[in-house]
Amino acid sequence: MINIKALRDQRAAKAKEARNLLDTNTGDKWSKDVEKQVDDIYAEIDRIDAQITRAERQAEIDGEIAADEGSREAGERALNNLSPDEREAAQRYSAAFRNFLIRGERGLTQEEAQTLRTGRPQNAQSVGSGASGGYLVPQGFGGELLEALKAFGGMRRVATTIQTASGATLPWPTVDETGQMGEIVAENTAASAQDASFGTTNIGSYKWSSKVFTLPFELLQDQGPGMDVEAFVRRAASTRIGRAQNAKYTNGTGTNEPTGIVTSAPVGRAAPNGQTTTVTYDDMVYMEHSIDPAYREMPGVGWMFHDTTLRSLKLLKDAQGHPLWLPGLSAKDPDTFLRYRYTINQDMPQQAASAKSILFGDMSEFLIRDVMEVTLFRFDDSAFTIKGQVGFLAWARGDGKLVSGGTPVKAFQQSAT
Repeated sequence: MINIKALRDQRAAKAKEARNLLDTNTGDKWSKDVEKQVDDIYAEIDRIDAQITRAERQAEIDGEIAADEGSREAGERALNNLSPDEREAAQRYSAAFRNFLIRGERGLTQEEAQTLRTGRPQNAQSVGSGASGGYLVPQGFGGELLEALKAFGGMRRVATTIQTASGATLPWPTVDETGQMGEIVAENTAASAQDASFGTTNIGSYKWSSKVFTLPFELLQDQGPGMDVEAFVRRAASTRIGRAQNAKYTNGTGTNEPTGIVTSAPVGRAAPNGQTTTVTYDDMVYMEHSIDPAYREMPGVGWMFHDTTLRSLKLLKDAQGHPLWLPGLSAKDPDTFLRYRYTINQDMPQQAASAKSILFGDMSEFLIRDVMEVTLFRFDDSAFTIKGQVGFLAWARGDGKLVSGGTPVKAFQQSAT
């Protein structure tokens, strides 16, 4: 088995070697020979990164059962915070829900069916929809599903995320404080007034579908210590919903769908004619300074782009030949571009004519709102039975929007021609 820690140590050593060359060869000491040494080290870092990615993916596959066991332990800890009656009701609901996944509605006892129809004990106002084959998922299941969504795309890694119990329209205050300034006041002189530019934007709750996915009869029937149907269904649902949400939170038009961060971001730097698929050092400097310094100093400031764009950016150098991309010395010290960290988002537009291929600014000003009510449907009609399968469909609700009254994020736009 590949030792991920050993690979990370190798990468850290290479990163330190590159940093030392950059720090000790400034000004007249910088030469083509040093530049080639740094380029070679970066090529080796890319090779190690590819190995780490493959090893982490395999470790993720191998560790899914352990991760699911950890999720169950977290759910058990959450139960301990309930009163004895609430804990018993929650456990009864979870047990009935699990039987619903495995055996379907017709396999439930009368008591289990009543438990599911009454609604989750954690929310007395929530009522299942047994007549149509769907039930609200247990609170732990829904929370773990939302937690799993962070693995997809990149938007949830940088955005501000909130959870609400209902999906009612949520008015969210916006304010632009970049033009606000205090004053010096003379003795016995009244202070002047300067109202902040307050506004309001509404955050909705679009309905998201996992689309129907299927499990074979054998998976449901052969229950054993290493088989967790709930975890399998949760992974399938979170994968599909997570990918759909990331795409819309990135590029959504705002018409019958969220307004994505790319759609919201004004152009901070338009590429000169001819740069339909390229970006220059000057472009990136202009992009950096298109954002007000008040936002550049925020913890959430950084870049966002597609992985193919990163490949182009890694080749960029300043006027002296110094690379603009710097490898992180450890996992806690991330790779940076122009000293700002970046997020890879595979739903970002790739470099092409008129594309907004690069974002820069305070990404935490993008708000993602999740509604905790998640409903799961199970289908075992003839269309699935003849294939030896059972179908499942998850529904979730949520919205996303850039909520600042100012301009915390701007885009680099490729030339049209």
